[in-house]
Amino acid sequence: MASTIKVDNVQNQPGTNIVSKCGTTITLGASSDTVALAAGASQTGFGRTGTVDWITTPKVTGDSPVTGVTGKGYFMNTTAGAITINLPAGAAGSIVSMADYAGTWQTNNVTVAPNGAEKIGGIATNATLNTEGQSVTFVYVDSTQGWINTMDSTSNVRGTPPYIVATVSGACNTLTTVCTNYKVAKFLGPGTFCVSNAGSPCGSYTVDYMVVAGGAAGGSGAQVVGDYEGGGGGAGGFRESPGTASGCYSVSPLGVAPAVALPVSVTGYAITVGGGGAVAGAPLCFNPGGGGNNSVFSTITSQGGGGGGSRNTPSAPPFAYGGQPGGSGGGGGQADNPTNAGYFGTGNTPSSPTVAQGTPGGGGVTPSTPGSSGAGGGGGATVAGTNASNAPNTGGAGGTGATTSISGSPTAYGGGGGGAGYNCAGAPGTGGGGRGLKYPNVAGTAGTTNTGGGGGGGGSGQCGAPSPGYAKAGGSGIVIIRYKFQ
Repeated sequence: MASTIKVDNVQNQPGTNIVSKCGTTITLGASSDTVALAAGASQTGFGRTGTVDWITTPKVTGDSPVTGVTGKGYFMNTTAGAITINLPAGAAGSIVSMADYAGTWQTNNVTVAPNGAEKIGGIATNATLNTEGQSVTFVYVDSTQGWINTMDSTSNVRGTPPYIVATVSGACNTLTTVCTNYKVAKFLGPGTFCVSNAGSPCGSYTVDYMVVAGGAAGGSGAQVVGDYEGGGGGAGGFRESPGTASGCYSVSPLGVAPAVALPVSVTGYAITVGGGGAVAGAPLCFNPGGGGNNSVFSTITSQGGGGGGSRNTPSAPPFAYGGQPGGSGGGGGQADNPTNAGYFGTGNTPSSPTVAQGTPGGGGVTPSTPGSSGAGGGGGATVAGTNASNAPNTGGAGGTGATTSISGSPTAYGGGGGGAGYNCAGAPGTGGGGRGLKYPNVAGTAGTTNTGGGGGGGGSGQCGAPSPGYAKAGGSGIVIIRYKFQ
């Protein structure tokens, strides 16, 4: 025979109600108490409030397929690959949630598979979750619509890291790690430095940079009445920050104050890498070399190198055929009289708002005897091009470039091109400069690609194919950005 206990309230020892009935309302537990089911016990009839109990151990690729259980939420970590979750058999009110654990669903998706012929949003097929930071909640309604997504968040709220997060785009451009905690973005051509997180003043929100413009071509030579030599191309302008934002490394002599590291914001920075200057085409045998093109990052613009000078006649207007101005100036071509011998290109033109970005070229000479000649070397980033010499008819050497370790290893950039010489060619400037021509028919060399080096000057007797005076083109520039990422 069953026993019956009839009470309205059950109290604990201190006399507080732990089960009480008031009208049709039954209250379990007293204020601040926790009502818990014993291990292994279950409850029915209470229903759910539209929420789930989250399983805090993330599901990973190796757990796929995950067996979903109603009333549960799952953190899905697709860092290593995609995951499938199988929904339970649907009953009205069943609920399952999923959240993107690592913000990687856009790369490796989550597949949500209904049970048997059941539907998701009215369609009996799988659903794909492929949005970064997404979280979803599915509730089973009925056989017509099946599981319906009632909550969908893509806000992807995460803490802001104190360091810069960025990517690079553009062919041949790279992003590498150096010195464990630093990234180096190297642009060999046009592209974008895309900042997705700019860090904070308490972490790192500035970047160091090196911006080198394209070097200029050497000047063309000719043989008309005697021999005429062309000057070396000036190096592309060189600008560098002092290394204050991205760890201790050896900066160049130009990477000093008042130059400063640049603050960045969340945006894409278009990068321009200046091409090297081209040689003047036939039949313009007396033209200076073509100037290099500017390189640009944010507010930093480095000027292209100035073209090497060609034959400078007594009737020519000033600088018409002389070395041209630029980041570094072009070397002066051989002159027909002493008045024009000093027509070399000036460097740091237009003037840099911070430290100088280049030097002037060297001057050409007036022949002391028939058949003798020489042209000046192009200016380099740190040392000017040297003057040509009539004894023994030597082209001036290209100026020395600047050496920096911003990329992780010491590398020289911005060497001037050597001037052509009748007896001895002008030496190339350290940092990618080209060698000048030596008569007869010993061709010079071009500026090295992605160094901003100036091209070697052309020489006598070579007006025409394959190129006027065998002058050589300048080397293209380069942009390097360095920052702390952890």
